[in-house]
Amino acid sequence: MIWWWWILPAAVALIGLVLLIAGLKALFGGKPFRGVAGALLGGGVLWGASLATLFGMNLQTYERLTYERPVATLSLRQIGPQYYEVELAQPAEDGETAAPGVLYPVHGDDWRIEAQVLKWKPWANVMGLDSQYRLDRLSGRYRSVEQELHGERSAYDLAAAASNARNGAVPFKVEAWDAIRRYRPYVDAADTLYGSAAYMPMADGARYEVWITQSGLVARPVNDVARNASAGGWTVAN
Repeated sequence: MIWWWWILPAAVALIGLVLLIAGLKALFGGKPFRGVAGALLGGGVLWGASLATLFGMNLQTYERLTYERPVATLSLRQIGPQYYEVELAQPAEDGETAAPGVLYPVHGDDWRIEAQVLKWKPWANVMGLDSQYRLDRLSGRYRSVEQELHGERSAYDLAAAASNARNGAVPFKVEAWDAIRRYRPYVDAADTLYGSAAYMPMADGARYEVWITQSGLVARPVNDVARNASAGGWTVAN
């Protein structure tokens, strides 16, 4: 986040405020020329810096409110009819080494990934609070409703896997939402906590990336196999 877009003008505005107060103090202290000059200078600096601060904060909304980052990469290998091995790899945290991908056998026509998302209000986005998430579940999805009701299912708890990998410490816990709601009358920064999901067709050799945005999960194909599957692979399997 480019803090100086609004911190620097805010600091100048503070200087202008000090000059304005000093000028008014001199004016009411019997020094009219010095007081008027100081008040005009301080008022002008304060006004200009305030406009620059508002402009900088508004400009940042175009960056913060559309900010997104990768949360997972999925590589697929077919091991049977409507049956795939999905390797799920998550990017490394700052200062950490990326963990190796985990393999999940998944039945169905599509893979589906779900997450719980804590979304902040726009003003909090501007201040640097981006949507937070916790990957919740990886599962398979059949396009046929009949198969969805009676076919072999696959579902994996990604939150538990992350907890085990971090020795029980999950970076974002749903319980935090209770604390946020409790203190909302004092700091009303959180917008909502909700479930978000993305799904894409499975194909042998396909590779996808999943990104978190300010409004939830987005899945994107990153190789030709995945792009071809996404473009023409949405028909119901016979």
